[in-house]
Amino acid sequence: MSHKVIHPEGWLPAKGYANGVLTKDGTLYTGGQIGWDAQKRFVSRDFIGQMRQALANIRAIVEAAGGKVEDITRLTWFVTDKREYLAAQAEVGQAYREVFDKHFPAMSMVVVSALVEDEAKVEIEATAHLS
Repeated sequence: MSHKVIHPEGWLPAKGYANGVLTKDGTLYTGGQIGWDAQKRFVSRDFIGQMRQALANIRAIVEAAGGKVEDITRLTWFVTDKREYLAAQAEVGQAYREVFDKHFPAMSMVVVSALVEDEAKVEIEATAHLS
């Protein structure tokens, strides 16, 4: 097999997608992560809480693959409310550092009209390169 599906221990099954895919060359791609926990329950209704959980989910997938936060090379953010994101910049930075410390990979952000899960305010996907 040319790749391995990554699924953190204790998480409910991913249906119709993979939480992570690790290729033979050590590249890890995560599926888009939203602000729900391992049991697919939203931990927060606000942007910061959901963002923190989405990043924590990414961290869990990277660690389940044998990597660490510093292996993440790219993040793509999808947000449903640009104003809410911009209004919370100090809190965004603090929550980001709580999960990723001072590791800042290449990032893109896209504003979208909605996400598949109605309660989701942010979805983040990552690429990591594990040695």
